[in-house]
Amino acid sequence: MTKLDIWQGDSFPLGATLSAEGVNFAIFSENATGVDLCFFDTADAADEVCRIRMVEYTDQVWHCFIPGLKAGQLYGYRIYGPYQPSEGHRFNGSKLLLDPYAKAITGLINWAPEMFAYEMNPNGDVDGQSCDYRDNAWCMPKCVVVDDRFDWGTDKAPKTPLAASVIYEVHVKGFSQLCPKIAEPIRGSYAGIGSEFAVEYFKGLGITAVELMPVQQFVNDEFLVNKGLTNYWGYNSVAYFAPHCAYASCGGIAGAQVVEFKQMVKNLHAAGIEVILDVVYNHTGEGNHLGPMLCFKGVDNRAYYRLVAGDKRFYMDYTGTGNTLNMMHPRVLQLIMDSLRYWVTEMHVDGFRFDLAATLAREVHEVSRLSAFFDIIHQDPVLSRVKLIAEPWDVGEGGYQVGNFPVLWAEWNGKYRDCVRSHWKSDAGTLGEFAYRLTGSSDLYQWDGKRPYASINLVTTHDGFTLHDLVSYHDKHNIANGENNQDGHNDNRSWNCGAEGPVEDPAILEIRRRQMRNFLTTLFLSQGVPMLCGGDEFARTQLGNNNAYCQDNEISWFQWEWDADQRRQHDFTARLIQFRHDHPVFRRPRFFQGRRIRGTRTKDLLWLDIE
Repeated sequence: MTKLDIWQGDSFPLGATLSAEGVNFAIFSENATGVDLCFFDTADAADEVCRIRMVEYTDQVWHCFIPGLKAGQLYGYRIYGPYQPSEGHRFNGSKLLLDPYAKAITGLINWAPEMFAYEMNPNGDVDGQSCDYRDNAWCMPKCVVVDDRFDWGTDKAPKTPLAASVIYEVHVKGFSQLCPKIAEPIRGSYAGIGSEFAVEYFKGLGITAVELMPVQQFVNDEFLVNKGLTNYWGYNSVAYFAPHCAYASCGGIAGAQVVEFKQMVKNLHAAGIEVILDVVYNHTGEGNHLGPMLCFKGVDNRAYYRLVAGDKRFYMDYTGTGNTLNMMHPRVLQLIMDSLRYWVTEMHVDGFRFDLAATLAREVHEVSRLSAFFDIIHQDPVLSRVKLIAEPWDVGEGGYQVGNFPVLWAEWNGKYRDCVRSHWKSDAGTLGEFAYRLTGSSDLYQWDGKRPYASINLVTTHDGFTLHDLVSYHDKHNIANGENNQDGHNDNRSWNCGAEGPVEDPAILEIRRRQMRNFLTTLFLSQGVPMLCGGDEFARTQLGNNNAYCQDNEISWFQWEWDADQRRQHDFTARLIQFRHDHPVFRRPRFFQGRRIRGTRTKDLLWLDIE
């Protein structure tokens, strides 16, 4: 790289912003004492080709402008300041860091001791107090300067009313990895989801929106890699603007994942199908005080994370993952809002499902419906107009908040899931609650100005048994996860119909098929918004694994060679969805009142005892 000119640049917008003249770089760090911007030639480079000291500091933002720089340039940061874990500071200029606003990442982590900012004792014990000064550039992914230009043509958001929506939860890789009708080079990628076969499959099934499991750049945890496993689900984000690079079919081209993602959205929109992203803003992939340093810890640990008041070496953990983002800091709120708006305005997505959303509503400790996060979302002219779906719980005290999110928000209705499962396995005393769930869960939503479509109805999701396994297994079978079958839920409310796992008994098989039809019929004829877990339409199995988060293999991937029963279930599901579309009575915009319909002698809802 030739000698670069360095101009003052601007403190806004944050990130690397390309223009005709060059690239503006801006990064927030409230407590840093110095920032270096580093450029690289390749994703696995150990040495930067150029290092620039950023001297301009405006409103706690370090910034500069490099004229002549082009799209595709690889970069990262080294940030200096005190290493005082007990005070919440973990600055370490020896560690290359990702830009929190990077729009693309190239390369994956090569796990090595250099990925951690503290010294490990020779016997492997750690205390996290001593600074490790080894350079980690060789094992770190690199950020990519991105050209935002894309030919959207006549792309238009479908804007399907939530009440009329049918959501299909699906994993980008798992859907197409084994599909013989999709060209092999694009299987398991964004292009696979946007392929002609996939689009026609979604249309034929009758869904109106695909809900993609996490696609923001995430971390494959070291403990999984060491066991020969990976973080398949992706709930470990580290770059909130960047599409996960491993899902790009042209993975060797830095930044190509952005164009491929946009083309996928464009193709789905052309077929009238919306794109909803499962987003993970409650925590990051950096773990607890003994986790790696990838981005936020080194940029400004004290600003980005919730720390224990008495000893800021430790993290508040409402998520079960080791850390929690600090929603009380204005720059963290800005990061999340800027990210959400970017995915809507630049990537054209249609909505979001927020993982462990109760964490986002925590102020000092308790979950608050009046938190700053909700306030900002509600007044935002972009985000208040897209679909907002909460997973309304976390693992902290008081974290189960089904029915308590404010207007504009729909919720994964965990009470619907639990009740419907219990009812169809013939648990006693479920009929009264089942009636509430079938008719839109008015007991949860009616008294808050909400409508039935606030309830996202689900029987199964990625987290737990598939529909096939729900009627085939009493117990979880997670040995393949390498945790002695101790991971995953124990309260599955499942029934194996008389035998555990695969059987050849025709009577048991018939009961299982009937039970799956019962679940599907209940799901699609209930008031509220149905969400189908991808693969349940053809009875996909995970062999009893109810926590396949680390199974990037045939356990999780869709199998496309169906037997006659699977084809019948697929056709049955498609007919059910079409029946729902054809009859507005199953997607009412208002709750039943039990009163006569004006001008008739007929009540809007009538219960009959046919025993």
